Amino acid sequence: MSDLIKIKRGVDIKLVGQAEQIYATVDQADSYAVKPEDYQGVKAKLLVKEGDEVKAGSPILFDKNKESVKICSPVSGEITEIVRGEKRRLVAIRILADKETKFVDFGKADPGSLDTAAVKDKLLSSGCWPLIKQRPYNIVANPERSPKSIFISCFDTSPISPDMDFVVHGMDKEFQTGIDALGKLTEGKVYLGVDARTNPSNVFTSCKGVEIKKFHGPHPAGNVGVQIHNIDPINKGEYVWTLSPQDVIIIGRLFLEGKYDAQINIAVAGSEVKKPRYYKTRIGASVKNFLADNVSDGKVRYISGGVLTGTRINSDGYLGSFDRQITVIPEGDEEEFFGWISPGLNKFSISRAMFSWMMPNKKYALDSGMHGEERAFVVTGEYEKVFPFDIFPVQLLKAIMVKDLEAMENLGLYEVVEEDFALCEVVCTSKIPVQETVREGLDLMLNELGD
Repeated sequence: MSDLIKIKRGVDIKLVGQAEQIYATVDQADSYAVKPEDYQGVKAKLLVKEGDEVKAGSPILFDKNKESVKICSPVSGEITEIVRGEKRRLVAIRILADKETKFVDFGKADPGSLDTAAVKDKLLSSGCWPLIKQRPYNIVANPERSPKSIFISCFDTSPISPDMDFVVHGMDKEFQTGIDALGKLTEGKVYLGVDARTNPSNVFTSCKGVEIKKFHGPHPAGNVGVQIHNIDPINKGEYVWTLSPQDVIIIGRLFLEGKYDAQINIAVAGSEVKKPRYYKTRIGASVKNFLADNVSDGKVRYISGGVLTGTRINSDGYLGSFDRQITVIPEGDEEEFFGWISPGLNKFSISRAMFSWMMPNKKYALDSGMHGEERAFVVTGEYEKVFPFDIFPVQLLKAIMVKDLEAMENLGLYEVVEEDFALCEVVCTSKIPVQETVREGLDLMLNELGD
């Protein structure tokens, strides 16, 4: 197989508000949250109560079905609130952080000198294990399984996403150590997907013990699912594990320093951000300090994550455990006068119904409005233009809607997750909640067939 893979189907949505490659400084967040819902496939049970003191690396939750899987505190401090929702569903554990972080000492180790069991034990005890996701189902990896390969996408093609080469700069040693540890977990290969349209960072290109594949094409070329589909597709009974580059670095720090150091670099971006910049923080941080005096006046939407796959939060909400970006865009709940008949110079569309198609390099300040309501699910051919899988997306979605497990299997649900359908949701003429539907299908298969 060639080291260069070209992705033809997809589309790059160009938005204003890309984060400038500068690290800004703000007061570090004094509050953090661990949200069980971020960890798909984990049935969380509490290990702490309000008033408890914890260190970075202290276990807070564990999985009732796999008790070795622990979710640990990203900071040291006091458990100030256990937030519950309907039927006492566990929503979040909030932590008031110490001024100076104290760490649980897990001991330094050279992953090259450890066997697979020792590497797994270290990842499980420290809270690093939940950083590893499993396909199919996009859930926290089952430590009792052995993946046929591990994939790490080293670039993100979604709109105004963080520049991965920038955020990992100077972390060669941590990344390589993390790769060395991951290599112990599979008898197959560890793949790095890099962007052929740019000059990838030396952190990736000089890495040893991996196979590097270059991808050239529009979004979703940076999605790890697209890379898996083109290199090592998933069949029934097979497992592939995935991570983000910053998660690999956290694992590397564990072995180099003996601590769960959940420090990450995030982008604060979007058309409504006055100064889009990068910041250093930790997993689960309150977003309040990053947004103070940095958002335009008016009604806006705050998103933990990107515009296509992120989660809506409040201005004093918390960063999702797997999110490395905060995005602010216009709310878009105002009615448009003659919106349907306007020339659409400021509207993005993949069709030629809007005159904006004549300006392929134009950047847009798009809002969160749906510009229509859910209607009959019709076949238009729009999905296939942006969905670079050898899968019939409309037929798969309909199989999910009618809960036909056999059809879902045969049509390829094992290979995809929500983010792979994000562009389908953007171009959907019927305004179907596509990503939500895919998640429902994945959960149904997981409950019926197991992981």
